Parts: sequence; C-alpha cells; structure tokens
Amino acid sequence: MEFEVTHPFHPWRGRRFVLATRKQNWGEDRVMFYDAQGRLRSLPASWTDVTDAGVFSQVAAGRSFSRPEDLWALASLIDHIKCRQEE
Repeated sequence: MEFEVTHPFHPWRGRRFVLATRKQNWGEDRVMFYDAQGRLRSLPASWTDVTDAGVFSQVAAGRSFSRPEDLWALASLIDHIKCRQEE
C-alpha cells in the first residue's frame, strides 16, 4: 500500500511512499516507510492520506491547515511555556 505526504508545509508534500507499517510510536499514530536511501523513516499519520477523513477535514475542505485538537495542544504548550518563564 502506498501513501502520500499531505502536510502543506512538509518538504515531501506530494511524494508517495510504500507503507512499511503503521503503529503507535512516541504517543501518536505514525506511518513507517523506507526513503530512497533505504533508511526507515516515520511521519505522523495525520500528515498523510492514510488517515480516514474526519468530519472536520470534510467540512474544512482544505481551507484550514490545523485541526482543532492540534490548536488546543499548541495553546496548552504556549501556556505551559509562559508559566515557566514567569517562575
């Protein structure tokens, strides 16, 4: 099975790779594949066309680069960094 990198800012966007495996790694759903040099690589599955299109993706229809849960995680990280800087 092949997949395509769909993340809008990734340098491999539009490239297709053969899926070696898909699994939970580093706490997230990731795809594993071999690059042109034969090295095993991985990307978040959400950066590819492997994942099923959710309701948000269907409604956004490519007009949004960030899912709500990703924005929430980013906001939490920013709050955490601000709190540490204030200490």
